[in-house]
Amino acid sequence: MGMNVGSGGDEDEVTSTINTTPLVDVMLVLLIIFLITIPVVTQSIAMSLPKENNIARQTKPENIEISVSREGDVFWNNQAVADNDALFERLKKVAVMNPQPEIHIRGDEKTRYESIGRVVFACQRAAIAKISFVTEPPPKG
Repeated sequence: MGMNVGSGGDEDEVTSTINTTPLVDVMLVLLIIFLITIPVVTQSIAMSLPKENNIARQTKPENIEISVSREGDVFWNNQAVADNDALFERLKKVAVMNPQPEIHIRGDEKTRYESIGRVVFACQRAAIAKISFVTEPPPKG
Protein backbone atom coordinates (compact mmCIF):
# COMPACT_ATOMS: atom_id res chain seq x y z
CA MET A 1 0.00 0.00 0.00
CA GLY A 2 1.75 3.04 -1.20
CA MET A 3 0.86 6.67 -1.05
CA ASN A 4 1.77 9.39 -3.48
CA VAL A 5 2.66 12.53 -1.60
CA GLY A 6 3.39 15.79 -3.33
CA SER A 7 2.45 14.72 -6.77
CA GLY A 8 1.56 17.32 -9.23
CA GLY A 9 -1.89 18.06 -10.45
CA ASP A 10 -1.59 15.54 -13.26
CA GLU A 11 -3.95 12.66 -12.39
CA ASP A 12 -3.23 10.68 -15.55
CA GLU A 13 0.21 9.80 -14.30
CA VAL A 14 1.04 6.07 -14.38
CA THR A 15 1.92 4.42 -11.07
CA SER A 16 4.23 1.43 -11.07
CA THR A 17 3.01 -0.15 -7.81
CA ILE A 18 1.00 -3.39 -7.82
CA ASN A 19 -2.13 -3.59 -5.72
CA THR A 20 -2.03 -7.09 -4.13
CA THR A 21 -5.27 -6.84 -2.15
CA PRO A 22 -7.45 -8.53 -4.82
CA LEU A 23 -4.84 -11.27 -5.24
CA VAL A 24 -4.84 -12.02 -1.50
CA ASP A 25 -8.65 -12.07 -1.47
CA VAL A 26 -8.77 -14.57 -4.32
CA MET A 27 -6.14 -16.79 -2.70
CA LEU A 28 -8.04 -16.85 0.62
CA VAL A 29 -11.27 -17.81 -1.15
CA LEU A 30 -9.50 -20.62 -3.02
CA LEU A 31 -7.88 -21.85 0.19
CA ILE A 32 -11.25 -21.99 1.94
CA ILE A 33 -12.81 -23.86 -1.00
CA PHE A 34 -10.01 -26.44 -1.00
CA LEU A 35 -10.18 -26.92 2.77
CA ILE A 36 -13.90 -27.60 2.54
CA THR A 37 -13.92 -29.88 -0.53
CA ILE A 38 -10.86 -32.08 0.05
CA PRO A 39 -12.28 -34.04 3.05
CA VAL A 40 -15.47 -34.71 1.09
CA VAL A 41 -13.52 -36.04 -1.87
CA THR A 42 -11.34 -38.36 0.20
CA GLN A 43 -14.30 -39.90 2.05
CA SER A 44 -16.44 -40.54 -1.00
CA ILE A 45 -13.97 -42.59 -3.05
CA ALA A 46 -15.47 -45.78 -4.43
CA MET A 47 -13.36 -48.74 -3.35
CA SER A 48 -13.24 -52.40 -4.10
CA LEU A 49 -12.42 -54.11 -0.82
CA PRO A 50 -10.48 -57.40 -0.82
CA LYS A 51 -12.49 -60.53 -1.30
CA GLU A 52 -12.07 -63.56 0.93
CA ASN A 53 -9.48 -65.80 -0.62
CA ASN A 54 -8.17 -68.76 1.34
CA ILE A 55 -5.27 -70.85 0.23
CA ALA A 56 -5.78 -74.54 0.75
CA ARG A 57 -3.58 -75.66 3.60
CA GLN A 58 -1.17 -78.50 3.30
CA THR A 59 -1.56 -80.98 6.09
CA LYS A 60 1.80 -82.39 7.07
CA PRO A 61 2.28 -84.87 9.88
CA GLU A 62 4.61 -82.51 11.72
CA ASN A 63 2.03 -79.66 11.80
CA ILE A 64 0.32 -79.19 15.14
CA GLU A 65 -3.37 -78.46 15.34
CA ILE A 66 -4.57 -76.57 18.39
CA SER A 67 -8.35 -76.40 18.79
CA VAL A 68 -10.27 -74.00 21.02
CA SER A 69 -13.79 -75.08 21.93
CA ARG A 70 -16.78 -72.83 22.48
CA GLU A 71 -16.18 -72.93 26.25
CA GLY A 72 -12.51 -71.95 25.84
CA ASP A 73 -11.01 -75.42 26.37
CA VAL A 74 -7.75 -75.96 24.47
CA PHE A 75 -6.89 -79.22 22.67
CA TRP A 76 -3.51 -80.23 21.22
CA ASN A 77 -4.14 -82.65 18.33
CA ASN A 78 -7.42 -83.78 19.97
CA GLN A 79 -5.84 -84.14 23.44
CA ALA A 80 -6.97 -81.74 26.16
CA VAL A 81 -4.37 -79.31 27.52
CA ALA A 82 -4.64 -78.55 31.25
CA ASP A 83 -3.88 -74.82 31.24
CA ASN A 84 -1.89 -72.06 29.53
CA ASP A 85 1.35 -73.00 31.31
CA ALA A 86 1.12 -76.58 30.05
CA LEU A 87 0.43 -75.29 26.53
CA PHE A 88 3.43 -72.95 26.74
CA GLU A 89 5.73 -75.78 27.90
CA ARG A 90 4.64 -78.00 25.00
CA LEU A 91 5.11 -75.14 22.54
CA LYS A 92 8.63 -74.46 23.88
CA LYS A 93 9.60 -78.08 23.14
CA VAL A 94 8.23 -77.79 19.61
CA ALA A 95 9.86 -74.39 18.94
CA VAL A 96 13.39 -75.80 19.06
CA MET A 97 12.69 -78.46 16.43
CA ASN A 98 14.31 -78.04 13.01
CA PRO A 99 12.33 -77.41 10.83
CA GLN A 100 9.85 -75.81 13.16
CA PRO A 101 6.32 -77.16 12.59
CA GLU A 102 3.42 -74.86 11.80
CA ILE A 103 0.71 -74.27 14.38
CA HIS A 104 -2.84 -74.42 13.01
CA ILE A 105 -5.38 -72.84 15.34
CA ARG A 106 -9.00 -73.93 14.98
CA GLY A 107 -11.37 -71.75 16.97
CA ASP A 108 -15.09 -72.26 17.34
CA GLU A 109 -16.99 -69.32 15.82
CA LYS A 110 -18.86 -68.76 19.10
CA THR A 111 -15.80 -68.79 21.36
CA ARG A 112 -14.57 -65.63 23.02
CA TYR A 113 -11.63 -63.90 21.38
CA GLU A 114 -9.82 -63.99 24.72
CA SER A 115 -9.52 -67.79 24.55
CA ILE A 116 -7.92 -67.74 21.11
CA GLY A 117 -5.80 -64.74 22.08
CA ARG A 118 -4.27 -66.75 24.94
CA VAL A 119 -3.22 -69.47 22.49
CA VAL A 120 -1.69 -66.91 20.10
CA PHE A 121 0.12 -65.24 23.00
CA ALA A 122 1.53 -68.59 24.15
CA CYS A 123 2.79 -69.22 20.59
CA GLN A 124 4.45 -65.82 20.52
CA ARG A 125 6.12 -66.38 23.90
CA ALA A 126 7.45 -69.75 22.70
CA ALA A 127 8.88 -68.12 19.51
CA ILE A 128 6.72 -70.05 17.05
CA ALA A 129 7.38 -68.66 13.56
CA LYS A 130 4.25 -69.77 11.67
CA ILE A 131 0.72 -69.58 13.05
CA SER A 132 -2.30 -70.23 10.85
CA PHE A 133 -6.02 -69.94 11.49
CA VAL A 134 -8.20 -72.69 10.07
CA THR A 135 -11.52 -71.42 8.69
CA GLU A 136 -14.33 -72.73 6.55
CA PRO A 137 -15.37 -70.99 3.36
CA PRO A 138 -18.72 -69.18 3.49
CA PRO A 139 -21.71 -71.00 1.99
CA LYS A 140 -22.22 -70.35 -1.69
CA GLY A 141 -25.55 -68.96 -2.57
